[in-house]
Amino acid sequence: MKKKQKALSKNKFIASTFSRENIEAIIIAVVLALFIRSFVVQAFKIPSGSMEPTLLIGDHILVNKFTYGISIPFVEKKFFQFKKPQQGDVIVFIYPVDTSKDFIKRVIAVGGDRIQIKDKKIYINEKIYNDSHGFYSDPRNIYAGEPGAIRDNYGPVTVPQNCVFVMGDNRDKSYDSRFWGFADINKVKGNAFI
Repeated sequence: MKKKQKALSKNKFIASTFSRENIEAIIIAVVLALFIRSFVVQAFKIPSGSMEPTLLIGDHILVNKFTYGISIPFVEKKFFQFKKPQQGDVIVFIYPVDTSKDFIKRVIAVGGDRIQIKDKKIYINEKIYNDSHGFYSDPRNIYAGEPGAIRDNYGPVTVPQNCVFVMGDNRDKSYDSRFWGFADINKVKGNAFI
């Protein structure tokens, strides 16, 4: 009888230890996953064709959130900023018009740059921009002096400090800085890398 009780208590001890170890492991895994997602890497899905042909609708990307600094939740400031977004970077940022949405676009100009678009050609500081990623699905139509003209002829404007001018790679079908203004660096979530 005593042997049975010892065996039962030993089994209960093993079961309670096993379940406690599992719960601890699960809690640690959840905390690590939340930390990594909040501060290091996050996955995003491409919802629109504004970055075609570089990124297609439904593509999944990973965004390095550490590159441009660590954002503390609910505080619009970056800490440990290693570098700022640069021309050509593909970034994910909080859409300025509706802060519940994230946008992905390519950085065309940074703070202090003077940007102008003339008949679909981009000029940065009065020099033609090497637009190797730009895709024009409507190459023959250039709007001038009518609704939509801002798509093909814009500026000149100077990008404010701590802001970037962004455009989708599908230049003719992208709702970007030409229409709603500049993206604030403090609202950049990270740099797309995979």
